[in-house]
Amino acid sequence: MQEHKNKRTGGRPRADQDKIRKRTIGVRVNAAELNELRIKANSVGLSLAQLLRKIALSKAPLRPLVPEINRVAYAELAKLAGNLNQLVRAANEGRTILPMPIMEFQKIQATVNLLRLALIGVSRDCQND
Repeated sequence: MQEHKNKRTGGRPRADQDKIRKRTIGVRVNAAELNELRIKANSVGLSLAQLLRKIALSKAPLRPLVPEINRVAYAELAKLAGNLNQLVRAANEGRTILPMPIMEFQKIQATVNLLRLALIGVSRDCQND
């Protein structure tokens, strides 16, 4: 009879020993600080431990979750911006559309684009990254 060492009978595969989190870090906070940390963690959709780990180990700032109403407004503004872009293009091509100077169309388009980005938490500074 042959002995089977390391015979596995199924189940979850073993994790890489280097990736298993075995260590704990204790940080003392007061009640107000704990509440603030929990609010921040909820705002970005993470647990408190995940938030602290991500902040400590990451160089990039965390962005809060975008509320659903902002996503809906973003989609509607995208449609409007597309229509506005078509009007600006027609005006640039010399087609008569409305008695409005092209600079006014371009200002409106730029404002709509900034508003769309603001709704999803992207600042003007982040656009060029």
